[in-house]
Amino acid sequence: MANYSTNEFKGGLKVMLDGDPCAIVENEFVKPGKGQAFNRVKLRNLMTGRVWERTFKSGESLEGADVMDLDMEYLYTDGDMWYFMKTDGSFEQYAVEKKALGDSDKWLKEQVVYTVTLWNDNAISVSPPNFIELEVVETDPGLKGDTAQGGSKPATLSSGAVVRVPLFINQGEVLKIDTRSGEYVSRA
Repeated sequence: MANYSTNEFKGGLKVMLDGDPCAIVENEFVKPGKGQAFNRVKLRNLMTGRVWERTFKSGESLEGADVMDLDMEYLYTDGDMWYFMKTDGSFEQYAVEKKALGDSDKWLKEQVVYTVTLWNDNAISVSPPNFIELEVVETDPGLKGDTAQGGSKPATLSSGAVVRVPLFINQGEVLKIDTRSGEYVSRA
């Protein structure tokens, strides 16, 4: 794999650090008035999800991680494993463990395309799309006269996630949810 120097660091770059693939979350170049310049880098371990900060002297380099981000469609779960299929026409299927899913399991919906990160042909993380449409399966009934600014209530979605929704939302409605923040966006 290629080596990346500190001047090539940018958010989203995947590198090998301490034997694990990591993604750079933030990179800040620091030039103090006295002394050598350095990069303050925030990294996320793709295996464990742990985030930490580390500094690198100017000119240091890291090996690029041999990871692939592939778009895959979620098929089903058998309770132990979650199955995803490549969307490139090969219909190749990958089994993903609960550890690789992380918090994404509450946004899983069949026949939706997710970004699956593979390392050594094993799935190590699953990223949901930014917005997903899910049905409300349980919530308190809405009352006549409830307005959009009138507060919020919890609603359980078809995937099992619980989000705060406006008071006028009723059971059976399909909602658009932002998966990055877990917030209600609009009705679908």
